[in-house]
Amino acid sequence: MGLTHVTVALKGLGAANGTYEADFLVDTGATDSLAPAAALRKIGIRPVGTTAYELADGTVHEYRFGLVQIEFMGEVTAGRVIFGPDDAEPLLGVTALESVGITIDPANRTLKRLPAIPLK
Repeated sequence: MGLTHVTVALKGLGAANGTYEADFLVDTGATDSLAPAAALRKIGIRPVGTTAYELADGTVHEYRFGLVQIEFMGEVTAGRVIFGPDDAEPLLGVTALESVGITIDPANRTLKRLPAIPLK
């Protein structure tokens, strides 16, 4: 079964330093999104905190995170982005997906829009 990627654009909140755009791996196992730290710094994103994250291999690492505007599939939201290693593949986490009403169809690994965002 293949992996799902989507084009995502990150922008700083209230900043006009540009946009980081790339194909992000959709990772429903990740809460927050992740991008290479050098790319985030280049567009003026600054860390606002540090959080411990558990990786797929079970190890726990602390990463800095910043706040960004996240655009994909014609939708816009905002959230945390982890300052990942400079060679890291960008990841789009489930929080960004759910906040705009997009889910992943597990049968064919495609993204689909919900008819409405649940508030229940």
